[in-house]
Amino acid sequence: MPPNVPEQLSKTIETLYRSESGGILATLVRLLGDLDLAEEAMHEAFAAALDTWHQAGIPDSPRPWLISTARFKAIDGIRRRARFDAAQTDLALYLEARINGKQEEEEIEDSQRANGNNIGMVACIYVCLG
Repeated sequence: MPPNVPEQLSKTIETLYRSESGGILATLVRLLGDLDLAEEAMHEAFAAALDTWHQAGIPDSPRPWLISTARFKAIDGIRRRARFDAAQTDLALYLEARINGKQEEEEIEDSQRANGNNIGMVACIYVCLG
C-alpha cells in the first residue's frame, strides 16, 4: 500500500475488494475471456484505486470504475505483450540473418582459399614444367 493513503480509504477499498471482487472478476472474465488476464487486471485496478482515489476521491460508482480500469489495464497489457512479441520476432530474424551472413562469409572465404590454393598449385606445376 502506498505510504500516504489515509486509513479510511484503505478500509473502504478493502471492503470493496471483499464484497465486489468476485463480481468484478466474473465480469472481467466474461469481457476478456481469460481468467488469468482478468485476475491480473482486477488487482491492477484495485492498486490504481489506491493511488487515484487518494487524490481524486472515491467515485460515486466504484464497481464500474474498477471494471473499466481493469479492462483498460488488460488492453494495455495485451498491447505491451504484442509489442514485445513483435520485437522478439524482429530480434530473432536479425540474429538469424547475422548468423547466416557469417556462415556465408565463411563459405566465401573457404572458396577463396580453395581457389587461391588451386592457383598456387597451377603456378608451381607451370614453373616445374616450364
